[in-house]
Amino acid sequence: MIEAEWWEHDDAEAFAEAVAGDLGFIVESALDARNAALLALSGGNTPVKAYEKLAQMKYDWKRVTIFPVDDRLVKIDDPLSNVAMLARIFMPKGARVIPLAPDNLDYASAGNAADARMQDMKWPPDVVLLGVGGDGHTASIFPGPDLQAALTAPKTRRAIGVMPDPLPPEAPVARVTMTRAAILSARALMLCLTGDTKRALVEQAIEDGAGSKLPIGQVLAEAEQPIDIHWTA
Repeated sequence: MIEAEWWEHDDAEAFAEAVAGDLGFIVESALDARNAALLALSGGNTPVKAYEKLAQMKYDWKRVTIFPVDDRLVKIDDPLSNVAMLARIFMPKGARVIPLAPDNLDYASAGNAADARMQDMKWPPDVVLLGVGGDGHTASIFPGPDLQAALTAPKTRRAIGVMPDPLPPEAPVARVTMTRAAILSARALMLCLTGDTKRALVEQAIEDGAGSKLPIGQVLAEAEQPIDIHWTA
């Protein structure tokens, strides 16, 4: 059974403050316990303000490593690049921000490159922050031919290349993503979403559990740790 705790916020500002506060607590705890923090953060518009608030907090950012949960195979300066957004926010503070893969590889090779980079990281991540799409995808675990490979990859596999089918019109490109096993290896899991439609989708996915037909439900159903879900309308 999925153990999820919902945190409801009155508006976008309260949402961003709460998410930043939770992430900050995780960073501080990791630095105290292990002298380093490893964060896997999702892209999209929903968490950006929270990241900006987090970056204003006074930590020794040189001991913090950040990488995207997933990314599109685009050039580093492309507006679709998740790592570019993370680098813009956190690198000026001194954090190490790691791209997943070069943009000049086919998506299967890019997945192998991303997996190799993650193998070099001090695993597991202290937190994985996920979002959810209107089709039920999370990270870049989309419906399509690579869905089962992302869901059933062995625990030693941390990243995989994927080609969503159909391609999302707002970002019609191949991706690299953490596998389900890699996501669920994190010390803490967070899910951030906005709007009634996505809330209803996630609530149904949680209710369906392992029987969910949606990627978000199939990922969360295997979680052994509790999941903090931050939501605002």
